[in-house]
Amino acid sequence: MRQEETLDYHFRKIWHSISRIYNNKAQEYGITMSVGFALLSIQKEGTPSTQLGPRMGMEARSLTRMLKNLEEKGWIEKKNDDKDKRVVKIFLTNEGKKHRKTAKESVLRLNQHIQGRLEEEELMMFFKVCNKIDKILDDNNIFDHE
Repeated sequence: MRQEETLDYHFRKIWHSISRIYNNKAQEYGITMSVGFALLSIQKEGTPSTQLGPRMGMEARSLTRMLKNLEEKGWIEKKNDDKDKRVVKIFLTNEGKKHRKTAKESVLRLNQHIQGRLEEEELMMFFKVCNKIDKILDDNNIFDHE
């Protein structure tokens, strides 16, 4: 099988293109794509720091470093949860909200750019196939079927 015939080749190729576009845009604001996604992942009511890593697919060490950087910039603040003092929630500051808005606009613009060039049927089939692949990948025994 040629590389171009594998699914993961196409996933990597498309994600590399998307990542390059997002990182180029993020550089205009002195941030990275990962910072933009972190800002988008923080909810209005606060997000427990333990949930951010899994949402973003980041290792704890990298996430900790990023959050420290964002806190130093004044884009986020950490607060203990009112109900459970062991839980630390991350909140956006007003400055963080400005950057979150910019990140959201960039994501929406890219989506509109792509979706505007696809037929409705193509788009629905894409989502259907992605959901099916996601369910297939949820099978933790992928390599046990050999």
